[in-house]
Amino acid sequence: MNVSLAKDLSVYQLVMGVQAPPKPLSLSPATLLSLVRAQIDLLIEQQIAATLWVKLPPDKIWQSELARYQSSVGASSLIYSCQIDESRKREAGEDKEEGRLNISSSPSSPSSNYVPVHLPPDSQMRRENFLMVLSPQFCSLILAHRPLKKRKNQTSGKVNTNKNQPLLIITTVEGRVIQQVLNGIQQAIAPESSSIPASFICPTVPQAALMNQLLAKQLLRQDEINRQIITVRTNKLEQQNQELHNKEQLKDEYLKNVCQELRIPLTHMKTALSLLNSPNLKPPQRQRYLQMLNTQCDQQNSLITGFLELVQLEQNFDGTTLELVRLSDIVPGVVSTYQPVAQEKGIMLAYTVPTELPSVWCVTGKLRQIVINLLHNSLKFTPNGGQVWVRARNQGDYVQLEFRDTGIGIAENEIPKIFDRFYRVRTAATEDYGGAGLGLTIVQQLLLRCGGSISVKSKLSEGSTFTVQLATAGNMPRAIATENEL
Repeated sequence: MNVSLAKDLSVYQLVMGVQAPPKPLSLSPATLLSLVRAQIDLLIEQQIAATLWVKLPPDKIWQSELARYQSSVGASSLIYSCQIDESRKREAGEDKEEGRLNISSSPSSPSSNYVPVHLPPDSQMRRENFLMVLSPQFCSLILAHRPLKKRKNQTSGKVNTNKNQPLLIITTVEGRVIQQVLNGIQQAIAPESSSIPASFICPTVPQAALMNQLLAKQLLRQDEINRQIITVRTNKLEQQNQELHNKEQLKDEYLKNVCQELRIPLTHMKTALSLLNSPNLKPPQRQRYLQMLNTQCDQQNSLITGFLELVQLEQNFDGTTLELVRLSDIVPGVVSTYQPVAQEKGIMLAYTVPTELPSVWCVTGKLRQIVINLLHNSLKFTPNGGQVWVRARNQGDYVQLEFRDTGIGIAENEIPKIFDRFYRVRTAATEDYGGAGLGLTIVQQLLLRCGGSISVKSKLSEGSTFTVQLATAGNMPRAIATENEL
C-alpha cells in the first residue's frame, strides 16, 4: 500500500482551527515521550486494535514504541506513518538539519499493516510530530509543534531559527478535535493513492475507565522519565565534583613541588653564607662560596620566572593571540647570541634556515623564547668539542624546526617525562646541569596553543634531536579558525 498527500497541511493548524481549541502547553521532549509511552501502554494492556496515524522522530527510542505495539497487537492494527520524502528533499536542496527530527522510519520489523505516507519536502508538518489513535473504544491525539521563532543574525543579516525552543504540546481525547484532524488528512490524500479504510467516526465521549487507566499510566511514565533525568543529572554532578577534586589534588601537588624546588637553592645559599662566616676562610674558598651564592640565586630566579610564566599561560589560555612570523627573522639572531657560549665550550654551532620558508603561526612574541629554550638545552647538555645544528625545512602544511646535538642523550625510559614540570634528566655524571626543569614544559604549552607540536629522539651518549612542527600561514590552526567564524 502506498499513500501520498496531494496537498500540504498542518495538523497543528487543523487542531487550532476547531471552535474552542485545546490549549497548547510548553513542554520538553521528555514529557512528549512519556505521553506516547503511556498511550502505547494502554493500547497494549487493553489489547485495543487501533488505526494509528503517526509522525515521530526517527530515533530508535521513538520507533521502538511502534514496534512494541505492533508485536503485541499483531496484524489487527494499522499504522500510517507520515514521512518527509528524502529523495525529493535532497533534490530541493533542503537543509538536512531542518528535517532531522521529522523523518520517521518504519519499525524494526515492518509488515503489511505498516503504511508510509509520503509528505512533500517543504511540508508544514516538518516541524510537527504526532500520534493519533483511532478505535471504537478509544481515540486520542498527542501533537507536538515546534514554533518557528525568527531571529536576525547580526553579522550576516540572515534569519535563523532557534532550535532550543520548548515544544508546544497538545493532548486531547475530544472526538470533535480528532475528527477534524482525520477529515483534513483524508481530504489531502492524493486520488491515485491506494485506498484507505472508510471514513471513521470518533466516539464523542471516551470510556471513563480507560481515561482513569490512561491518567495513571501517564503519571507512572512521567515519574519514570523524571527519575532517569535525575539519575543522569546526579551522575553528571558527581563526575564534575570528581574532576574538581582531581584538579585540587593536582594543584596541591604542584604547589608542593614548587615549594620543594624553591627550598633547594635556599638551602645551598644558607650553607654558603654559613661557610663565608668562617674566620679561617682562604680567598679561593671565599670566591668559591660567593660563586655558589651567585649560581643558586640565578637558579631560584629561573624557578620563579618559569613558574610565573606557566601560571600566566594557564590563566590566559582563552585569550592567547597568535601571529604570523618567519623563522629566518628569529633563528639567526638567537644563534648568534649563543655563539660565544658555544665557542667557550668548543662546540660547533651552525644553522640552516632558508629565507624562502613560509611564515608560521606562533603565540604572539613567543617564537624567540621557544628557540632560546631549545638551543640553550642543546648547548647545556653537549660536552666540550661537541656539535649542535639548527635546521628548518618545509613539511607540507607545516615547517619543521630541528635542534640536533651530540650531547649526553636521554635514557629511553625518561623521554616520556622530560616535558613534565620540574623534571630534570638524571645522569650518572657528577656535573650539576642546573635548570628549573620548566623550559621544555613552557615550550610544549606554547606550541599547543598555536597548533604546533614537539617530539624528541635520543640515545644515551649519542645525542638528542628535538623536532618542532609549526603550522604555515595557509594552514590556519583550529583555534584561530573558530575565532574567525565567530
